[in-house]
Order: sequence, then C-alpha cells, then structure tokens
Amino acid sequence: MSDGLAERLQRLLPNGRGVWIPMDHGLSGYPENGLDKMNSVIDSIINARADAIVCQKGVLSEQAARTGFKKFVCHVSASTAHGGDNSQFKVKIASASEALSRGAAGVSGQINLGDVNEPEMIREMGVLTSEAHEVGMPVLGMVYPRGPNLVALPNDITGGVAHAARVAYEMGCHVVKVPWTGNAESFRKVCEAVPIPVLIAGGPSGGTFDETLEIVRYAMSAGGAGVCMGRQVFGAKDPFTCVHALREIVHEE
Repeated sequence: MSDGLAERLQRLLPNGRGVWIPMDHGLSGYPENGLDKMNSVIDSIINARADAIVCQKGVLSEQAARTGFKKFVCHVSASTAHGGDNSQFKVKIASASEALSRGAAGVSGQINLGDVNEPEMIREMGVLTSEAHEVGMPVLGMVYPRGPNLVALPNDITGGVAHAARVAYEMGCHVVKVPWTGNAESFRKVCEAVPIPVLIAGGPSGGTFDETLEIVRYAMSAGGAGVCMGRQVFGAKDPFTCVHALREIVHEE
C-alpha cells in the first residue's frame, strides 16, 4: 500500500470507522429534498465533522474549491430515473485521475447485482479500481443485490448482501456500502465475509431518525464500520444534528 493511499484511507476512515454522507442523488433524480440548498447543507455536514461527503464530479469541483474540504469522494457511476429498462444501469463517467485533479480523496462506483447490465457494471468497476490503484486512491464499492436476475441461495440469510460485500472486496475496493439486512445476526455474516470496512446504506427516507440510529447501533455491534447515509441526513431539517448523532455511535464520542 502506498503512503498516499494509506494517508487517504486514514483521513476518510479514521481508525477504520466512518460517517460518510452521499449527496450524489441529484443526477439520478431531481428535485430531491436538501439538494436545492447544497452550500448550506454541505457546510452543516462539514461543521458536524462528517468523515466524507460522496458526490458527483461537478459538485465536487465547485464544493472542493468553495470549502477547501479534503474529504470528498467522487462517485463516478451514473444513471437517471428516465432510463426506462436501463434506469439501474450505472455507467462510468469519470476516471480516478480526473477525480483526484478535481479535489477528491477517494472514488466510488456502483454495481447492481442481478441487473441485466451487471456484467458491464462489473467491468467498469474493475477499470475504476485499476485506475485508483495507479494513483493511490481508496475506492468505495456501492454494491446492491437488487436486480431481477438476482439468485436467492437457500442458505444465505443475508439476501445476497454478503455476496455484494464480497464482490466489492474481490474487485479491489477498500470499503463497501451495502443495505442493512434487517437484523444483527445476518449483518454479522456480511461483516465476516470481508476484511474491509462495511458501511450501511440509509435507504429511502421513512420512519424516524431515532429508528435509524437504532439500526446503526445494531450494525456496529455486529461488526459494521459506520454509515454511508444520504437522504436521511441531507434531507433532514437539521443535518448537523444528524451527523453529530451518527458520530456518537460510530466513533463512540
């Protein structure tokens, strides 16, 4: 591992744990609550000491220059709600070196397991991890078992989530974001499947934030490394308080 990669990983995942806030959703669909006031929301998230903000490259360039924040992760996968049958087909729209030049400390790519275009997404994730290896950048793999061709194995209590984590690890990702499996027992199987940090996704807004915090506690007790949680933070009335509450659990503050 190069010094650059080790330093960036420690910056984004201090002591192997992280509160990451993805804000890449505006490319997929818009309007999106909170993304109409990017500057103030990002300022709140930074002031609450989030470990990373994940965003698309246009937002990255503007916000890195505006804030001087050194913990942006550039999400390089894209599709929109208007793609019809291909709306879940994430295509690669940036390279690791471009992300670095725009001010990112890491890169992120997405695979939707079971999608008809899964092979292409796997190929493009392989390209991304190779590019990142050359420039010493950490890679977040967002891997979701959600496509129509997903094979449900009878002995898999994780519903494909452990396999999703394994895909990210075996492809060279340094951290993986996966959905919550519903309980600590099954999520422990996910964490045991890989030697890299596992972050849980927040999913669509719904329920109370207190309920979300309880899930985070369960995930951490089962071996999770933190969260990569977007809408429930940037779409909240008080993003600062949300990030602070997540840090209390993830970093035991």
